[in-house]
Amino acid sequence: MQATPSENSTTFDADEVAKFEAMAAEWWDPNGKFKPLHMLNPCRLDYITRQIAAEFDRDLNDTLPFKGLRILDIGCGGGLLSEPMARLGADVIGADAAAGNIPVAQAHARQMGLEIDYRNCLAEDLAEAGEVFDVVLNMEVIEHVADPQAFLNACKTLLKPGGLLLCSTINRNPKSFAVAIVGAEHIMRWLPKGTHDWKKFITPDELVELIKNAEIEPVDRKGFVFNPLLWSWSISDRDLSVNYVTASVNRA
Repeated sequence: MQATPSENSTTFDADEVAKFEAMAAEWWDPNGKFKPLHMLNPCRLDYITRQIAAEFDRDLNDTLPFKGLRILDIGCGGGLLSEPMARLGADVIGADAAAGNIPVAQAHARQMGLEIDYRNCLAEDLAEAGEVFDVVLNMEVIEHVADPQAFLNACKTLLKPGGLLLCSTINRNPKSFAVAIVGAEHIMRWLPKGTHDWKKFITPDELVELIKNAEIEPVDRKGFVFNPLLWSWSISDRDLSVNYVTASVNRA
């Protein structure tokens, strides 16, 4: 199935989509414009896999621990998360509003011998089509949509009862401005200038409230912390000052 996103959607932000369209060819270049995500990916994958394993009673030492689980990677980009989920045995749909990302993701999956269903569509499009999932990965996406509440409401519709929503984003405070905007975009030049809009960043308390409003129950939140001396990321129980992630369950 191939769908195209509705541009009159309440969550579709044409300017944000255009930013990622312009960088689509670089998704799998570890030293390109997505270098920060390549650096962060092992850390966020550790969190994602542990949360899924705990919620669905899976043993990560098994050959295909996520076999039988249907996972949506919304805002999948080039497939940096979709591919590891597929390798772990999950049935994966990767969806992205930026049409240019889809052929890049499809080509790389073919090269890796992976079967992943990539679609150019929005969360609302999948919800309207009646799609449901055990897990929805909503990683570094919510700060780029036009209406975060409507976006999370669509994610709720996409979750099976007992389904798991994993959502990561960037805090909004002076430190996050210094690190994510000034540092990452202007000094280190890891990202093109203008990739992020600090005003669209969301504090952890705000995100929890949005998730609750969508009638999903937050069960965990952690920080992703970059150590410039070790040049590596780690998960923190306390430091949510810049990058952070939440886990929530659809109890309904």
